[in-house]
Amino acid sequence: MSAQREVAIVRWPGQASSAEQGPTGLLAAYHLQTQAEKGEAVAGVDDLPDRYRVEIADPQAVFADDVVLLALSGDSAVGCLVVTAPADGRSEAKRLWTDPEFRGSGIASSLVGAALAHAADGGVSAVRLSVWKWRAGAIALYERLGFTVTESWDERDDLVCMERAV
Repeated sequence: MSAQREVAIVRWPGQASSAEQGPTGLLAAYHLQTQAEKGEAVAGVDDLPDRYRVEIADPQAVFADDVVLLALSGDSAVGCLVVTAPADGRSEAKRLWTDPEFRGSGIASSLVGAALAHAADGGVSAVRLSVWKWRAGAIALYERLGFTVTESWDERDDLVCMERAV
């Protein structure tokens, strides 16, 4: 059994200036894994669809209006979550990813908790998210954190849409 590692949740950029790469590597891992799970595996980041490559290449620009939360272990980013700017009283949580070496240590729950706190501080009434239906562990996590399945706002097949009041 490995020793418990201390992890801090911070906003990026800014408080996480020591994590120079920010969410870049985590976003790359997220998108590559997602493509593989969809049965559309690619050899590397350069083969991802444009909309995903741009997130990896310049997350600060892509998420300029949003809040990017990072889980840091020392100077290393080991988890991330994006909270979109509010629209119609709601924010969306997306791109939740934890480095596989750090899974099972509460990082995802801490990131979602920080996202909910951020939303509450911003006067948002609800946080919503979408998750691929085959990600049973993620769905179970969201349900434990109070999210419930709701009517879909996304027309892509295989997505489960969930929401939680703040």
